[in-house]
Amino acid sequence: MSKGKIIGYKRVSSIDQNEARQLEGKKLDKVFIDKASGRDNDRPQLQAMLDYVRDGDVILVHSLDRIGRNLVHIKALIEEITGKGVEVRFVKENLFFHPQQDRNPMTELMLNMLGSFAQFERDMIRERQREGIEIAKVKGRYRGRKKTLSDKQVLEIKELAFQGVSKNKIAKEYGISVPTLYRSIK
Repeated sequence: MSKGKIIGYKRVSSIDQNEARQLEGKKLDKVFIDKASGRDNDRPQLQAMLDYVRDGDVILVHSLDRIGRNLVHIKALIEEITGKGVEVRFVKENLFFHPQQDRNPMTELMLNMLGSFAQFERDMIRERQREGIEIAKVKGRYRGRKKTLSDKQVLEIKELAFQGVSKNKIAKEYGISVPTLYRSIK
């Protein structure tokens, strides 16, 4: 049986952040990098990695919060990955999930605790953000987000999507992110 590949998955929350410190010094055969919020489950490189991995591969992730900020989603991803015969390793937490192996109770406990902390951290960020917005509104300093697209552009985008044009291509053409595109066509 041939040895699988070592796959790296990196994620930062925004385009201007640098993912270089994640998995630094690790020898990787292939790397997938998303520049999107961890709360967003529809990340193109995460999906590409899931499509790419094969039985016997190993996925290295810097930390649990890089793969997701929701405990249910993190656990579902681990199940999906190990179900393909792929091992998942979270370097910072030193957690390993092997395919076709009973889960170690201590590893399960750590996953639940650390995944809950990642979710708690995200919830706290949102709460502080909401509080800040409310204060700014009271002071008359917050007017909400500027509208990215006109109503006409939204209709054009919906038509292109209906015609089967790639979401990435549409987003690039209109100078918006793919998540913004999805919000526009909802």
